[in-house]
Amino acid sequence: MNPRERRAARHQPPNPEARTGPRPRRRKAPITVEQVIDTALHVIATEGYEALTMRRLAGALDTGPASLYAHVVNKADLDELLIARLCAGLLLPEPEPAAWREQISGVCTQVRDQYLKYPGISRAALAMAPTDLETVRVSEGMLAILIAGGVTPQAAVWAVDALLLYVAGYCLEISILKQRKVHDEGDWVVDTGELRDRLAALPAETFPHTTRYAAELTAGEGHDRFDFTVALMIDGLAHR
Repeated sequence: MNPRERRAARHQPPNPEARTGPRPRRRKAPITVEQVIDTALHVIATEGYEALTMRRLAGALDTGPASLYAHVVNKADLDELLIARLCAGLLLPEPEPAAWREQISGVCTQVRDQYLKYPGISRAALAMAPTDLETVRVSEGMLAILIAGGVTPQAAVWAVDALLLYVAGYCLEISILKQRKVHDEGDWVVDTGELRDRLAALPAETFPHTTRYAAELTAGEGHDRFDFTVALMIDGLAHR
């Protein structure tokens, strides 16, 4: 079975009746897909998603890049495997109509926390077609929560897409900011207090609202803005 056939097989429910014949003995244990995923996540956790290339991954596995293509089709396929692994760690609640807002917000928070463990990995989720079973499981669970809460199917489907897109973008921005602080662009990044002072010092006649609300523009700690935006999106669904 070639890598493309393996990839297609991963998108199908497991077949308990499937049997495989005996495999020839090898001197060295072959690399598995799970090892590829584990190693890729380790590279991202320690060096960031931008450092993950097929060559870098092959080096971490002590093999050649060509060997990886026996397990993954290409970088996009690897991205799908990585996001699927993170999705496998999410706990999806049984939909409760009376608690649908809290439930959908909770799932978004879980996704956020998974992404932030691996700097920049949310980039892999952008423009990715959700075909892996674990990824579809998450979108299915979110869809079930929204529909149970009375959201129309079309609005629910688009809302799941919008929420996941926001979570990915939010996490990506955080990873980029942290990367700039660590590398040689660190001096370019200003802290909240300095930014507030810069905005307040602008010509008030040209920027009346920016100068007046400089404190509000720079307010928020931790994930305050994330919580606000997710709640805003959910409230919008409720009003529809």
